[in-house]
Amino acid sequence: MSRPPSLCLPPRTRVRRLETDRGPFTVLDCAPPEEVERTGTVLLVPGFLGSKEDFLPLLRHLGAAGYRAVAVDGRGQHETPGPADEDAYAQHELAADVLAQTAALAAAPLHLVGHSMGALIARAAVLSSAPPLPWTSLTLMGSGPAAVRPEQRKRVRLLIDWLPLLGKEALWQEMRKEDHGSGELPAEVAAFLHRRWLNTVPQQLTATGRRLVTEPDRVAELAAVPLPKLVLSGSDDYAWPVPWQDEMAVRLAADRAVIDGAGHSPNVDRPAETAGALVAFWQSVGARGRTAGAASGRRA
Repeated sequence: MSRPPSLCLPPRTRVRRLETDRGPFTVLDCAPPEEVERTGTVLLVPGFLGSKEDFLPLLRHLGAAGYRAVAVDGRGQHETPGPADEDAYAQHELAADVLAQTAALAAAPLHLVGHSMGALIARAAVLSSAPPLPWTSLTLMGSGPAAVRPEQRKRVRLLIDWLPLLGKEALWQEMRKEDHGSGELPAEVAAFLHRRWLNTVPQQLTATGRRLVTEPDRVAELAAVPLPKLVLSGSDDYAWPVPWQDEMAVRLAADRAVIDGAGHSPNVDRPAETAGALVAFWQSVGARGRTAGAASGRRA
């Protein structure tokens, strides 16, 4: 679970509804300063137990670099409503939501970034999209080739098993007993995490949790998609070991960034360094495209 250090909105950031052909999604929409050249748009997809606020620390850094950054609550996640039907949160449904969000933004260049479970959803969206792809690049942040490591599978399965038995409030209190770091959080952040947990639809938690422990390896499929890719992680990721992510990057022929001093959520732990790695990747993607275009022009 990502824990933003503060809930203060960065400058030029507003909470709004993104209207799509699959319904509205609540987003944080951060615009670059007027004096900065606009260089692109970023769609940020949060992970399991997460929400758009997981990207709050990143937004001002991305905006300062000229990117409009849009972080989304997925269906049934925090401030976006969703049905009490587990089938509504099947991966193909959540992938279709990402495609709808992409279409609603109608931006180019558009970079897709998924964190943790959000990266698996972003991957599914890319794999289900027909060419020409609507994205300029894909970043898989704090995610791996398949299901989470065995220790995390046990924790997620316990959550899935206990949720219908205890209910959300009682389970939250049990989770807090096991979570010794939560006492260090500011009161408003602790209250937000509790509120987010209660707001998120139980069927969304169950369906995405099951996916985390059963996700197949789809790296070979993704490697065949002609889209620039970045695998980004903290140096101490508890969900997918760093060596797993190193190997995935090799198999994808992807760029690789490891953020020193960060855990599973480099977007929260080291936002400036994470934004720097993202921007460097996007700039390199743009440079590659210009080089390819120039080469094509010379051949013509």
